[in-house]
Amino acid sequence: MSTTHPVSEAFAGLYEFGLDAFQVEACHVVEEGKGVLVAAPTGSGKTVVGEFAVHLALETGRKAFYTTPIKALSNQKYHDLVNRYGAARVGLLTGDVTINGEAPVVVMTTEVLRNMLYAGSHTLSGLGFVVMDEVHYLADRSRGAVWEEVIIHLPDSVALVSLSATVSNAEEFGEWLETVRGDTVTIVEERRPVPLYQHVLVGRRMLDLFATSDVDAAAGFVKEGAPVNAELLRIARDDWASTRTRDRRTPRSRPQRGGRRPVGNGRRVWIPSRVEVLDRLDGAGLLPAIVFIFSRVGCDAAVEQCLRSGIRLTTPEERDEIFAFVEAECADLPEEDRSVLGYHDFLDGLTRGIAAHHAGMLPAFKQVVEQLFQRGLCKAVFATETLALGINMPARTVVLEKLSKWNGETHADITPGEYTQLTGRAGRRGLDVEGHAVVMWQPGINPSEVAGLASTRTYPLRSSFRPSYNMAVNLVHQVGRARARELLEMSFAQFQADKAVVGLARQLSKSEDALQGYAEAATCDRGDFMEYAALRQRVSELEKNAARARRAGRRDEVIASLDQLHRGDVIEVPGGKFAGYAVVLDRGTSPDGPRPQVLTAERQARRLSVVDFPTPVTALSRLRIPRQFNPRNPQMRRDLASTLRNATHDLAPPPPSRERGDVPRSREEREIEELRRQLREHPCHACPDREDHARWAERWFKLDRDARTLQRRVEQRTNTVARQFDRVCDVLETLGYLADDDVTDLGRPLRRIYSELDLVVAEALRLRVLDDLGPSGLAAALSTLVYEARRPEDVVSPRVPGGDIHRAIDDLERLWRELSEVERAHRLDFLRRPDAGLAWAAYRWTEGDDLGEVLDESDLTAGDFVRWIKQLIDLSGQVADAAGSGPLRENARDVVRRIRRGVVAVAPMED
Repeated sequence: MSTTHPVSEAFAGLYEFGLDAFQVEACHVVEEGKGVLVAAPTGSGKTVVGEFAVHLALETGRKAFYTTPIKALSNQKYHDLVNRYGAARVGLLTGDVTINGEAPVVVMTTEVLRNMLYAGSHTLSGLGFVVMDEVHYLADRSRGAVWEEVIIHLPDSVALVSLSATVSNAEEFGEWLETVRGDTVTIVEERRPVPLYQHVLVGRRMLDLFATSDVDAAAGFVKEGAPVNAELLRIARDDWASTRTRDRRTPRSRPQRGGRRPVGNGRRVWIPSRVEVLDRLDGAGLLPAIVFIFSRVGCDAAVEQCLRSGIRLTTPEERDEIFAFVEAECADLPEEDRSVLGYHDFLDGLTRGIAAHHAGMLPAFKQVVEQLFQRGLCKAVFATETLALGINMPARTVVLEKLSKWNGETHADITPGEYTQLTGRAGRRGLDVEGHAVVMWQPGINPSEVAGLASTRTYPLRSSFRPSYNMAVNLVHQVGRARARELLEMSFAQFQADKAVVGLARQLSKSEDALQGYAEAATCDRGDFMEYAALRQRVSELEKNAARARRAGRRDEVIASLDQLHRGDVIEVPGGKFAGYAVVLDRGTSPDGPRPQVLTAERQARRLSVVDFPTPVTALSRLRIPRQFNPRNPQMRRDLASTLRNATHDLAPPPPSRERGDVPRSREEREIEELRRQLREHPCHACPDREDHARWAERWFKLDRDARTLQRRVEQRTNTVARQFDRVCDVLETLGYLADDDVTDLGRPLRRIYSELDLVVAEALRLRVLDDLGPSGLAAALSTLVYEARRPEDVVSPRVPGGDIHRAIDDLERLWRELSEVERAHRLDFLRRPDAGLAWAAYRWTEGDDLGEVLDESDLTAGDFVRWIKQLIDLSGQVADAAGSGPLRENARDVVRRIRRGVVAVAPMED
């Protein structure tokens, strides 16, 4: 055994498989007392490094916290560690569940650790290691800031073990970790432990995506730019050609799923049904499989299709084992709720080896699916992309039905990073020799684009960090505003912004060097030529400004004069095709200014505009125009033109413009005259090389303008996070939550509120908006600060309880509007609008209604309902903590007691 790293050597012996080189290296780094960032593909075993940190903590008498982004993953890791070290040495903290919280090893969500750091919890005593699993979650728009908060605020004595999916800027992230945490080693592993083969399912044919002549692709490892299978390209060309032919010859009928459709030269591609896809995979020995559909409804429909088809992927022995397992795991589900939850169809599907997995399912059902899949008993899962986030659920094969998904705003193509994360589930270490990713053929598919998704390695980690109101009051309370500002300048967001500034600064440096060269080239032996050039530049600028002002002033005068014209006025058009005398037929108006219609002496009826008059126009005389005059009638035009010519025959030409000397000079013109005098008297004015010097000087001035623009961009990027923090603090000062570099009594409740609408909750407590509500009413009101419709079209006028409850919900809406105005005044936009879409369901559930009754009166699935109620439990607990002693605290605690029942009480932890 090595004497250099004895603990990691002994630890490696706990595994049935030998550790990979990157795992060994990372464990050695941790044993040496350094921090480590491990970035490796999904399924490569990077969690082994986190498990070693736990092992090392126990061996050396220190504590270890193992953090995960979601409660379901915390639950899974808790059971893994209990199986290894025993229940007495492992605890679990997820906000709503506390198990053995003072154990030497505690698994928790990252939010729980953040809250412990702000509260100065004694549980942090003796902490030696923190594992941050799935640390790339810091890119998550809504929750990412939590990871950066923890990384920044952990004591220096704590070693940080960060585990990330593959990102292309791991070194940059590692560099930031070293900046804020000290000695940190970045270890990047790009090759998967199990090779992954990429395919396209065309009918019943499983074609390789990449050309088998490519050595790496043939070995299951694809490099960027790997050649695409020529046969797939040919099929795609035929597909496109056949579509063009059909469009020209016959109306195109919409193909039915599972039917045939023509593709090129009369050949036909079978578009298999979901049942046929499973048959094909089963026949090829490619199960278990995850089929990503990207639609909750689609996942449920796929299971229904399989049940109707009678397909069975399990043996009788497996069926019996599954039945017993599901019955045992769901024994606590109330019998009266089972039919509402679709339990019997769920059980039927699982005994056949088939299930769905998506966020709308009951958490207990999802956990059963995950456990059966991990045991190899569930053979096929139809899932949305949420399955790819963190849960340890590898498959032999991953199938992608489509390459686009709803991103919250629109249907968009998946990114290379998303493709890698989804297909990364394929290939189970220790079970599979190889993994397989299968893309379903769809009309219009482009194999080259699919290959780009599969081979692209550029998906950088971008910080989503921004200071929140809760964060601000906690930081200011702990360290004061100035120190808090400094801490936030240490964020990864600021680090990345500063890295961008480095590039801008480099450009600025080059510009400054060039400016010096231009100035030297403009050197004149007769005097300071840059001083002379500055005078010329100033004269040029003033003349341009004066000309612009004259044009603007003259245009205004012309518009005003045209507005004074009336029908029958005789005017002179000064130039152009219609120059000469004309009579106004109508004044005419438009958004671009007056457009008078005139008849010229040459019998032309035309509309004129401001551009036809360089100077203001005046009426020279007036003609009487017949009321029935029609400009389209040639005879009428001829008669009126004749009258116009007679009337203007003796008119004198307009008086000449005043001489320049008669016009008062403006301040600008006097300055130009003085500058020209200085130019004439400057020694460089007589230099024979003056214009050559001037060309270099003009280049200097142009580059100087560009350099100043760059400088402004640098200044805008620098301290961006700190400036945002200042705005947050200004809002809090305006509301009276901060004063004299500390948190006021008004601001203290906000320290306990971690909701997305933290400031609305705090203001509601301050203004006692919720004090008169009973438990059911309080649940309904607080639900508006928790719930958010999945899609904009889901937002309707929701049903809400009446009376005091309705008034309280209206008051919360009013509070949000008032706070939004305060935010806008300080250039912030953090607070989303409250959503009453859960209010009625929350009220009825708190009142004790059955699950079926509640769901019948809402558009929620059972899974969504449970998830939102669990979040309502979290917020109610925070309100109880923040409200202080009194009826509101008791009501909030009563809300928690009342709504934690039935399916909510038995639901396992999620997120």
